[in-house]
Amino acid sequence: MDDQPLFHAGIRMLVASQNDMELVGEAADGDQAIALAIARRHDVMLMDLRMPVLDGVEATRQIV
Repeated sequence: MDDQPLFHAGIRMLVASQNDMELVGEAADGDQAIALAIARRHDVMLMDLRMPVLDGVEATRQIV
């Protein structure tokens, strides 16, 4: 989850407003993002670069 709740809510609303998009998960930190990427099938992943536990750059590296 992004550290700015209003921005996070806006992204969620933007995705929900699109007929051809579906939000399949949210992660609060890099470790959760990795687990989510393994558990769910997705086409696009929006990653925050500054996350607790494991930053988005390292999490993306491990996912890829």
